[in-house]
Amino acid sequence: MRLIWTVIWSFLLSLMVVYVLASMTGDDFSLTLATVLTALFTLAAVILGDGVIKEDSPN
Repeated sequence: MRLIWTVIWSFLLSLMVVYVLASMTGDDFSLTLATVLTALFTLAAVILGDGVIKEDSPN
């Protein structure tokens, strides 16, 4: 379930980033770029969440 929410939020944030950048530069909106960014954001979140960042265990 955690992975599903990560993909959903990554997709929404990617759509927002692509829309804002396209509006600022005057280019057309690209759903392909948003999909690629979704994959990159999801991969980064999974790697950071499961591998790099660890919770401190109480001693």
